[in-house]
Amino acid sequence: MPDITLWFQELLAGNVIFTPTTLGYYWDGLVTTVQLVFLSLVAGLVLAVPLAIGRSSRHRWISLPIYLYTYVFRGTPLLIQLYIIYYGVVFFDGIQETFLWPILREAFYPALIAFTLNTAAYTTEIFRGAIKATPRGEIEAARAYGMSSGLMMRRIILPSAFRRALPAYGNEVIFMLHASAIASVVTLMDLTGAARFVYARFYAPFEAFLFVAAIYLCLTFAILYLFRWLEKRLLAHLRPQN
Repeated sequence: MPDITLWFQELLAGNVIFTPTTLGYYWDGLVTTVQLVFLSLVAGLVLAVPLAIGRSSRHRWISLPIYLYTYVFRGTPLLIQLYIIYYGVVFFDGIQETFLWPILREAFYPALIAFTLNTAAYTTEIFRGAIKATPRGEIEAARAYGMSSGLMMRRIILPSAFRRALPAYGNEVIFMLHASAIASVVTLMDLTGAARFVYARFYAPFEAFLFVAAIYLCLTFAILYLFRWLEKRLLAHLRPQN
């Protein structure tokens, strides 16, 4: 049976992955992963709010196209969506002569588009369910005060729905962090891509991937702590009072 203590001491000694060169790769991968996840979540949230409102509409000509969009992106693997967007861009006639080509030929932006559309679909359904769960009493009280539909949506329904959707949205954020590991398949040097590079260069698969797994674990705990703090602040009225 191997001596785990000795292996851990050698790991900390830096003879495998803790060198200035490899740490630079991991740092660049961490920055890329955080940028990709953060930007896709922000853009997806901006898209999801109006889409969730439209998805909750009683008019089918508004809700049906949004339903089809969320059905497609929630019903197909994110990896397939990433492949289609990354490799499918070149099949548009004339796109290589437009101003978009210098952006789309970089792996980061097709990955950002795929992640944004995917998380927007999931977030739309999360917010749609939270909007539908708004108590009738709150809506009737807003109407009694003479609020218009837009004002009622902005002041009553959306803030209340956001508080209810917070736990489920926290899970979506963690899912996107973990799903970002597939970005390396389109040559993007994220955390997983850095681990693959170190593995290919130094033939140290366990050390490289365990180190990256520890980084993902730390990021996950940070997100959990953030959302628990938000839930404690925004859902304080639901806790029993002494």
